[in-house]
Amino acid sequence: MFLYVLLSCVGIVQCFPNGQVSQVCGSLVPSHGSSAQSIASPYTVTADKTTFKDGDEITVSLSSKSDYFEGFMLQANEVGSTVAIGTFNVLNSSAQAIYCNTDANRAVSHTSNTKKYTIQAKWTAPSAKLGSIEFRATFVKSFKTFWVDVRSSALTYTGTTSGTVPSNPDCGKTKVCFSQPSNCDPTTSTGCYFMAVQASSDQSELMIEMSGKADGYIAIGFSDDQQMGNDDIYICGKDSSGLLQVQHAFSTGRIRPNILSLGNVTNIKTALTNGNINCSFTSRNAISTSRAMSTSQYYLMIASGPSSGGNIGQHTQEYVSSTKADLLNPSLVLTSEAFPPILKAHGALMLIAWMTTGSIGMIIARYLKGVAKDHGLGGKDFWFIAHVSLMVLSVTATAIAFILVFSYAQDWSGGTHPVLGCLVMILSLIQPIVAAFRCEPQHERRFVFNWAHSVIALAIKSLAVAAIFTGLALFEEYKEDGWMLKVMGGFITWEALMYILQDLNFRAKKKDSEICSCGSMKPETVLLIVFLMGNLAFLISLLVGIGRS
Repeated sequence: MFLYVLLSCVGIVQCFPNGQVSQVCGSLVPSHGSSAQSIASPYTVTADKTTFKDGDEITVSLSSKSDYFEGFMLQANEVGSTVAIGTFNVLNSSAQAIYCNTDANRAVSHTSNTKKYTIQAKWTAPSAKLGSIEFRATFVKSFKTFWVDVRSSALTYTGTTSGTVPSNPDCGKTKVCFSQPSNCDPTTSTGCYFMAVQASSDQSELMIEMSGKADGYIAIGFSDDQQMGNDDIYICGKDSSGLLQVQHAFSTGRIRPNILSLGNVTNIKTALTNGNINCSFTSRNAISTSRAMSTSQYYLMIASGPSSGGNIGQHTQEYVSSTKADLLNPSLVLTSEAFPPILKAHGALMLIAWMTTGSIGMIIARYLKGVAKDHGLGGKDFWFIAHVSLMVLSVTATAIAFILVFSYAQDWSGGTHPVLGCLVMILSLIQPIVAAFRCEPQHERRFVFNWAHSVIALAIKSLAVAAIFTGLALFEEYKEDGWMLKVMGGFITWEALMYILQDLNFRAKKKDSEICSCGSMKPETVLLIVFLMGNLAFLISLLVGIGRS
């Protein structure tokens, strides 16, 4: 029994020799089951500055006056508060930056229980209006001998640091720049997503700037390809207290990236202005991508989205450079390929399906049954063959577009557009199934099919138009003129006019009349040809617009 108790005590003494003590952030009290020492501490906490401003770096030293210590924990707080603020960067292997709540690098602790006499760490001030701050530490000499809440002298906050907003005068000269919209100026342009990288001659040091409008965070990445996954990422976002922090991460796919130790990142400056997040810093971390084929050439990425409790959420904006950037050759200001070819193909197929083939198929079924009546193939009238063929093309194009966008996203992106697209796809598949089980034209219940077929067709058409509008809005989110939306509005007006004319002619024919005399051609045929010509003009305009996005 004595041996059991002795071994148990040894186990307790060895609790947290690796310094993973995030659970005591704030209180700094070790869970040792005993009280802290009440005599004066033989250890000190000192800072190399007495004042600070946003983004300042301060070297904090933990020192012994006369004796060693084995464990420790250090954090920064506003005077009178226990909430950890700012971020730490460790300077040797005896220390490590750890989480407080969900915020990385908020505190520093030991990595082993070896004897220590001095420890240094660099603290970076957050971008926020603060009061005076102080550094607080716990020193552990042994399991039962420790001092809690050893404090530095207070440091006075003197204001913000100027020059935290990225700018582009040196793009193409000393900086590799990438922005969306292309060549936008982050200092003057609303909705400008911007990143710049200035590399030293051996790429051992990168000066990085990023800026963009976001609810929670903006992130930049270096990649070997234009797809997310295996990318080296830096994130500038709000922590659980709403303050901006810089994080280093690695992406493994279209899921939340793995947060890494911040590593050798210094000169951090952050600013939050009118919803725009701005960060700049110097990184001496090597860029790490799993398939790196070049030491200096990478595709550049910008993403932004919401965050909650310091954790980033699914990005709502994503931009990828159209070509690789050579960090050692900044002569080219990169342009973005905001919409990869696969998304452009998705948009083009949906436009063709529901502006042209679907619209013409519906007009033929409603108004041109009398043209070439009793003429056809296989016992079917020409109008029916044309209608079925066009609608099959529409459903096929919709299905291909649906598959393309989901193969690209590999996830549910959220928003109105995907919901509308899914409804269009579902109803487009239901419609031919309903048609396949229709009863004969002379059947007494045939009217049920006629009504169901018409209602589903109207629903598909309405939802498809709404999906096209929301899709074009995504293409033009950061274009002030919104000309593609205006073109689509013009098409809807044109189509409505053609339907009105066809309907007037249809009613006139019931009275053995016509709205116009067109020689040997029937008015409904002439109206169809006119509609097709206008339809193609609108369609081609939108396809060109998508191609240039």
